[in-house]
Amino acid sequence: MNRTDFIIATAIVLFLAFLLGWFASWLFHRLTRVTHAGMGELEQMAHELHDAEESRDRALSYLEDRELEMTRKLAQCEAELRAA
Repeated sequence: MNRTDFIIATAIVLFLAFLLGWFASWLFHRLTRVTHAGMGELEQMAHELHDAEESRDRALSYLEDRELEMTRKLAQCEAELRAA
């Protein structure tokens, strides 16, 4: 095999490797693309997650307010007991 044959064989091998990589990339993206229905479902899930997080935040705020109120009542009762 002379130098020219080696260069041609190397070029062919590199071109075939490029084609194989391009085909694998195309096939991967073709099989894993998201449809419009899938995007709608993802958007609905994101909206539900946002609503759940808001609900959780409201519940935590309510619990903190309630705990503060109970702490005040406890302090008031203890003060009344000490005064009595």
